[in-house]
Amino acid sequence: MPVVKNRRAYRDYEVIDEIEAGIQLTGSEVKSVRAARVDINQSYARLKEGEVFLINAHISPYQKARAEECEPRRERKLLLKKKEISYIAKSTERKGVTLVPTRIYFKRGWAKVSLGLARGKKKKDKRETIKRKTIEREMERERKKYI
Repeated sequence: MPVVKNRRAYRDYEVIDEIEAGIQLTGSEVKSVRAARVDINQSYARLKEGEVFLINAHISPYQKARAEECEPRRERKLLLKKKEISYIAKSTERKGVTLVPTRIYFKRGWAKVSLGLARGKKKKDKRETIKRKTIEREMERERKKYI
């Protein structure tokens, strides 16, 4: 069950593949994530010196934690295997492919982030997606009338 979903990722990007990664967090950040005080709408992941980092993710400071250890928008290291990192490196070398976090959740007590290898949608594609969703919604509404 996701703690936070990035709905903007599916609206603005065409997600090609998803990869699960662990996040390196401090204790107070884990408590904030559990309380769903996270914003990943403007965030992305980037490869730096053979490691992957989550950039621009806002994790609000935990209210009962000490004030000096909170930096809401710091870069957080993502925990991946070497094979996964090399796969990400090869995939992001292609033009227009980026790493976007799609959701943050807990799995067996560990904080995880689902990274989507994504390609940006054009305005035309966004309109088509919206049109398709409204048609599906209207069809479902009509179907419920007869059931």
